[in-house]
Amino acid sequence: MNNMSSNKRELSSEQREELFETLKVRFEKNMNRHKGLEWAKVQAKLEANTERLGSLNEMERTGGEPDVVDYDKKIGEYIFYDCSAESPKGRRSICYDGEALESRKSHKPENTAMDMAVAMGIELLTEEQYLALQQLGNFDTKTSSWIIIPAEIRKLGGALFCDRRYGKVFVYHNGADSYYAARGFRGSLRV
Repeated sequence: MNNMSSNKRELSSEQREELFETLKVRFEKNMNRHKGLEWAKVQAKLEANTERLGSLNEMERTGGEPDVVDYDKKIGEYIFYDCSAESPKGRRSICYDGEALESRKSHKPENTAMDMAVAMGIELLTEEQYLALQQLGNFDTKTSSWIIIPAEIRKLGGALFCDRRYGKVFVYHNGADSYYAARGFRGSLRV
């Protein structure tokens, strides 16, 4: 499994500035995702939490195009989701979790959604979060994304994934050990 240490998430000042610029441009281009929020406040929060910045960089590096989608006023955290049009390219062809990977007898994928998310310092979207993301645009019209699943489904060997087809968002089931070139996962991060 491709686990990444938190040291890999540490960024040089040049990498930080490049990431800030990328995130700022995306933030300003997609104001519909975060009405009423100001980039300067988001950047200040990120500058105060460099480990989270490293996680955002991993989201960006793997094709997630992270952007702010909400602000939790109760605890003062900005919420980022992967907002790439399709499931992030650098996180596809993976099964759901380590248990699913171990259960495969042959043709094992290189990694799992849950292991990658932990290594990146992010969480998979829940069904509720995925549906909220789809209110902000049309995502996964050609791909699909694993989502967090209830324990009872996982105990039975299953997992859930979502996509958008025919103008509707669908939640499907599949064996947790399955993997497809067009299925990855989207993550969330609180800063």
